[in-house]
Amino acid sequence: MDYSKLAGKDLLKIKTLGELKAAGYQSKSIKEELRQNLIHKIKNKENVFEGIWGYEDTVIPDIERAILSRHNINLLGLRGQAKTRIARQMTHLLDEYIPVVEGSELNDDPFAPLTTFSKELIQHKGDHTPITWWHRDDRYTEKLATPDVSVADLIGDVDPIKAATMKLSYNDERVIHYGLVPRSHRSIFVINELPDLQARIQVALFNILQEGDIQIRGFKLRLPLDIQFVFTANPEDYTNRGSIVTPLKDRIESQIITHYPKSIEIGKRITAQEAKLNGKPLDKIHVPVLMKDLIEQIAVEARKSEYVDEKSGVSARLTISAYENLISAAERRIYMNNEENTVVRISDLIGVIPAITGKVELVYEGEQEGAGLVAYTLIGKAIRTLFTDFFPSPELKKKEKANNLYTLPLSWFGEGNTLDLLASQSDKEYKTLLHQVPGLESIVTKQVKALPEREKEFFMEFALHGLAEYSQLSKKMLDTGMQFKDLFSSMFDMGTPGDEDFDEDN
Repeated sequence: MDYSKLAGKDLLKIKTLGELKAAGYQSKSIKEELRQNLIHKIKNKENVFEGIWGYEDTVIPDIERAILSRHNINLLGLRGQAKTRIARQMTHLLDEYIPVVEGSELNDDPFAPLTTFSKELIQHKGDHTPITWWHRDDRYTEKLATPDVSVADLIGDVDPIKAATMKLSYNDERVIHYGLVPRSHRSIFVINELPDLQARIQVALFNILQEGDIQIRGFKLRLPLDIQFVFTANPEDYTNRGSIVTPLKDRIESQIITHYPKSIEIGKRITAQEAKLNGKPLDKIHVPVLMKDLIEQIAVEARKSEYVDEKSGVSARLTISAYENLISAAERRIYMNNEENTVVRISDLIGVIPAITGKVELVYEGEQEGAGLVAYTLIGKAIRTLFTDFFPSPELKKKEKANNLYTLPLSWFGEGNTLDLLASQSDKEYKTLLHQVPGLESIVTKQVKALPEREKEFFMEFALHGLAEYSQLSKKMLDTGMQFKDLFSSMFDMGTPGDEDFDEDN
């Protein structure tokens, strides 16, 4: 019988050690198991890490090389770079089922038992030793490193209650209560945020990584544990909250550096995949491609902003939360105005400010400005960056004078007119207000190629925001929207881009 060709349902029929031997089972380490299954997937051109975008030519090849080398792995990168997701998906490289001695505390391999219980059971029952099966989804243990994690949590300790209940001597190995690491024998064990572990706890991992054994309270106990370790760490932690002690880092064979999406297209794919939009009326809300680009560009601007801590990074969760808030802003407007459908607006970006403020770590200057104002500024910079992809630079057109396509709308505002675009306005009112600005529609129809009819007003508003970001118009944040007016007249208004209370409250 060829054990490797048996399906999961056939394996589950094997109930004893004798049947397992007859099936041709052979023991192999978890690292060898991962290696063999990875080789199979590579040969069959199968994607090992589903839903991980942007790492195809960088991180994933490094991980595959580490697995082929049977290495323990440290994933080093800023927050929101899919480190934990990668670790969890490594279970897909495990065999569907593996046999364990029934009742064994450490999921013993029937051919290589570790515990006294399993050894005595096999010695007593021989080929009639009962066997159970362990599914790969259960062979994953994850522990978030925190300063209060103890050696007993990870490795184990003597259990006096167990000793008293079972009337055992403290010399008996059975009085030991094993921690998470021994219980992860033949599994993938992940420690997130490794530098947060106290140095003395990190030292306790030395022998496990190097020799594969553990020591508990002076017991002369050797357990050659079979574990695939995966650690995650943030580079910031090396200097701020703690560090990985050098001897431990030396024992982690492969350190793989992760990164943020290298293009807006990859970012959009991640956001679309991760955003939780279940139950939302997506068929009634149209989101222009430009708006999706703006959401990603906000994160790009944040990562290079002087107000945001570069070492902390800007998580991909920012764009995911921002996109969810954006859809919710449009959804709320539908309900308020009893409308059948709507198109998201640039002014809806006010609704993503709460998603930004909680995701960026500010430096001192940013704290002085206020988180809300920094978020507002990042949105403005994103608009400014993408504006020239569709429209000519207002600064260059201003120098031309005769051919300045922005003259008509700017003149209208120069006559003292103002435009208030509120988040709660109905689509009809919103369109009426935009179309009263002369020349604005013609600018959009001439400059935006293949312009969908339903996106016309979206681009008209985008043009106004772009002119404001290029200091051709004044833009002021209202409680529920934006106000546009002439730049010169706004000089008499001493307010900030938002109202006076906005800066103080944030």
